[in-house]
Amino acid sequence: MTPVLLASACLLAITLGYVGLCAASPFGDCRKCSGMGHAMKTDRKGRLKRGKDCRRCKATGKRIRVGRWLYNRWARIYRAGTSD
Repeated sequence: MTPVLLASACLLAITLGYVGLCAASPFGDCRKCSGMGHAMKTDRKGRLKRGKDCRRCKATGKRIRVGRWLYNRWARIYRAGTSD
């Protein structure tokens, strides 16, 4: 197997895997708050306590995956262009 063919097969497998992941689970954990929905702070004694709500995910702890966002955008444009 040539290196070019092997590289393209690996790229195709990774792409199809990501497409499957976006179809099965369109939402992933927020990268800023690690899916908790808020930050963790420590008080003066060093104990953990809940901090402010995450602004990126609006305290849900979830975010939409990039692939799903692109698919949603494409589908919206396609529907708008083909509607009568």
